[in-house]
Amino acid sequence: MSRIGYKTVVLPAGVEVKQEGNVVTVKGSKGTLSREFSDMIKMNIEGNEVNFEPVGNYNNKVRAMHGTSRANFNNMVEGVTDGFKKTLKLVGVGYRAQLKGSTLTLNVGYSNPVEMTVPEDLTVEVPDNTTINISGIDKQHVGDFAASVRAVRSPEPYKGKGIRYENEHIIRKEGKTGK
Repeated sequence: MSRIGYKTVVLPAGVEVKQEGNVVTVKGSKGTLSREFSDMIKMNIEGNEVNFEPVGNYNNKVRAMHGTSRANFNNMVEGVTDGFKKTLKLVGVGYRAQLKGSTLTLNVGYSNPVEMTVPEDLTVEVPDNTTINISGIDKQHVGDFAASVRAVRSPEPYKGKGIRYENEHIIRKEGKTGK
C-alpha cells in the first residue's frame, strides 16, 4: 500500500501557493498553474511545507484521492520551478519532422504530411530532422501532446519504424521465415 499522500511537499524558494476553496494556484519562475482539488482532501500550508490529509473516513476512494492530490500538487511545484520535457525520435527511412511557426509537420510514410498545431502553453523544438523536443510547465499537457505525436505513427514490432520516446525499448518480433 502506497503512503505517498503522507509525504510532505517542500516548496523551493520563489514558489508561491494560494488556496481559494478547492482551487490551488502555484506561481513560480516559469509560470503559473492552477488546479481544482477534491474536497475529500484537506491541504495544510505551513511556511514552505505543504501536507495533505484525508477528510472523513479513510475508504478506498479517499485513499486514492489522497495520493493523487499530493502527486498532482508536487507536479505543479516541479513544473513551475524546472518544467517538464519529453523527447521523441523518428525512426525510419525518409521520416522527418519540421517546425514552421506553431505547426509541426511530420513526414512519416503517409502519402501526405501530417500537420499538428502546437498548443500555446508548450514549446516544441526540432533540433534535427529526426528529433522532437516537447517542453512545458504542465506535466499532463506535455505528456498528452507527446502521446498524440507518437500516435501518428506508433513504432511497429517488425522493423522498429515509427515515432518513439527517446529511451523507449521496442520489443522486436521475428517475422515470417521460409524453408
